[in-house]
Amino acid sequence: MIFRQLFDSVSFTYTYLLGGHAGGEAIIIDPVFDKVDRYLGLLNELDLRLIKTVETHVHADHITGSGALRDETGCVTVMGKESKVDTVSMRVDDGDVIEVDNIRLDVLYTPGHTDDSYCFKMPGMVFTGDTLLIRGTGRTDFQHGNSRAGYESIFNKLLTLPDETLVYPGHDYKGDTVSTIGEERSFNPRLQVSSADEYVEIMDNLNLPNPKLMDVAVPANLKIGLAQDDPYIKNCTLAADKLVGAFGTENRLFVDLREDGERLQHGIIPGSVHIPYNHLDSYLKPGGLLTILAQNGGQDLVLYCAFGERSAMALKAMENSGIKNIYHLGGGIDAWSKVGGELNPPP
Repeated sequence: MIFRQLFDSVSFTYTYLLGGHAGGEAIIIDPVFDKVDRYLGLLNELDLRLIKTVETHVHADHITGSGALRDETGCVTVMGKESKVDTVSMRVDDGDVIEVDNIRLDVLYTPGHTDDSYCFKMPGMVFTGDTLLIRGTGRTDFQHGNSRAGYESIFNKLLTLPDETLVYPGHDYKGDTVSTIGEERSFNPRLQVSSADEYVEIMDNLNLPNPKLMDVAVPANLKIGLAQDDPYIKNCTLAADKLVGAFGTENRLFVDLREDGERLQHGIIPGSVHIPYNHLDSYLKPGGLLTILAQNGGQDLVLYCAFGERSAMALKAMENSGIKNIYHLGGGIDAWSKVGGELNPPP
């Protein structure tokens, strides 16, 4: 595995790049907007294709680079189910798995620092965001933070991991880079408590100033969705209610761009063809399935995903490949289900 820990000296943020192998795929956790060019350069040097960006929560101390990386690379943006962001490509919940190449991140919902905080675990290591820091824990006094929830997340989830598990936090202000679960259990001063009440008492009396960029960063980070005001995308967007109303009466073929886990969890539109977004390029090559379907004519192709972001990006990719007269489902399967659209389990 290729692993890089990257540091932003302005916000003291750690960003993590994980790659399967040279020439393979990569994921970036908690990218910082001001460092996007650095990430792109490193991806090029390491011969990695960025597939996903993942956020541990909506940040208050820096602007995320996820949207910019998506716009540059077409990667999938991933956030937790509880996040209040306007639109992301994919949402995950406790117990889900994020997969890229041979990398599997187990999703842990760990509210406390904020109500949308998540950690991501893989064998031997855990990325803890602002939930658990090195010799500290994330403050709980803004963004719907909750000290008692933080206690439960740390003591009943993170501290149940093996002692040798490496802890990679979202920030550090003293120059430390990594710890272990065992070290934090023994030496983290905020964890030397005998009860949840004692922890709450500590956290509720920190009296810290707000992050300097909070009033700028939080609103910006809540609006990272792909801009879909492009005339081509707008003209090719079909509303869910109209599609549901005409379902079965018009000659349309639905193309599902989601991953297997999403299809199993949320169902599929009956009769859909499955073409995973992460492998779109191979389907767009001459002789590829998507190219053949588009050239055959006789029926409209309607792309869909979870929330309409991947399908909009796929539209642009197809336009760039000379394939036009394709449509996408605005708002994705989320919008389809909200207006009562029929869903089946995948075959």
